[in-house]
Amino acid sequence: MLVNLREILEPAREGKYAVGHFNTVTLEMARAVIMAAEEQEMPVILAFDEEQTDVCPMEEFISFALPMARKAKVPVAVHYDHGCSFDGCIEALKAGFTSVDYDCSAENFEENVKKVAELTHTAHAFGASVEAELGHVPDASELTVELDEDGFTLPDEAREYVKRTHVDALSIAVGTARGSYSVQPKVDFDRIRAISEAADVPLTLHGGSGLSENNFRKAIASGVSKINILTDINIAGAQGAIQAISSGASTMTEIIPYIIYSVKVQAAEKIRLFKG
Repeated sequence: MLVNLREILEPAREGKYAVGHFNTVTLEMARAVIMAAEEQEMPVILAFDEEQTDVCPMEEFISFALPMARKAKVPVAVHYDHGCSFDGCIEALKAGFTSVDYDCSAENFEENVKKVAELTHTAHAFGASVEAELGHVPDASELTVELDEDGFTLPDEAREYVKRTHVDALSIAVGTARGSYSVQPKVDFDRIRAISEAADVPLTLHGGSGLSENNFRKAIASGVSKINILTDINIAGAQGAIQAISSGASTMTEIIPYIIYSVKVQAAEKIRLFKG
């Protein structure tokens, strides 16, 4: 069942659970994620990252993601992740994405608000949802053992931001990072709770791969309704291929089932955890 982001995140926020967002760059990864969601009877988000066009062009992603979402037994949003330009987000909306993440987090507050408000107005006319970003989520290599609040989302700014942009979901910076963690991040759960109360909108946690189960549970209890995953299923798919070859597989048709199974197991583990 194809849906937009708001249709699955508002119930998640009310029900105190989170929806898994999985960046999938191949048909096999997307199939595995939907299979996992159907097994868990949970909604899910298939996402395309603008930065991964060299691996999977947007047109190719949408050609398999939309039909799979429509046929799925659970609600599936097809999400354009980290859109860095207005034109790119509009192209995604025209292609059929049901939600877009317009990332203007590198801009100053006023410019971020201005750009995102304009896109939100247009996206809503398409019947699509908008996620935006406030604060800086660093690369995992930038993390230290100490909690560095530089670039963290401020609750009062989040309140004003949501009021002025009318976004459907807000990605926040609270201590997580993108990529593979060498040390567990120090997540500011008090800040998540304060932002949730101030902004009154579903919150997104980027950099979910590698977080401990306890951190996931505490983040969800604090107000997170959407958690982004790529690295964990990306590694799982590669490990499936390695296992296939180690087991004697020598053709793609022999390797692909291993990849699907490995990604599905990893995705199902996350979805099960997120639903509480």
